[in-house]
Amino acid sequence: MNPSEKEAIVANLPYGDGFKFVDQLLELTDDHVVGMYRFRESEYFYKHHFNDRPLTPGVILQECMAQIGLVCLGAYLLRDRDQKPRLVFTEAHVIFKGQVLPETTVIVTAKKEYFRFGKLKVIVQMVDEHENKVAEGWLSGMSVKS
Repeated sequence: MNPSEKEAIVANLPYGDGFKFVDQLLELTDDHVVGMYRFRESEYFYKHHFNDRPLTPGVILQECMAQIGLVCLGAYLLRDRDQKPRLVFTEAHVIFKGQVLPETTVIVTAKKEYFRFGKLKVIVQMVDEHENKVAEGWLSGMSVKS
């Protein structure tokens, strides 16, 4: 896949700037996706999540994994459909193993476990820029008409 196709997937994600947790897709195939996001100190949730030492909420980390692992991979897998369905997050089992502080870049890797009948399940992992594991588990989603 060429860089402009990856950029188009990121540009067309159904999220506004305040809730898009994908900066770049590094790899994207029928079987896996690797993407990254930098959690900037200016993110809205840091102002209120532990006032004395801001920390990225786990739900936001899981959302980042879902956007890269499910929505981006799903958009790629559904790219040849006449209608452009969206993949929505439906289920997860994620174990957190580390923290993400402001100004940390994370890398999300998701491997397709299955994609059938509009349902996608991926095995997902998040590491920080120093390759420390932040989270791992599985996520699933399903396509819905836009």
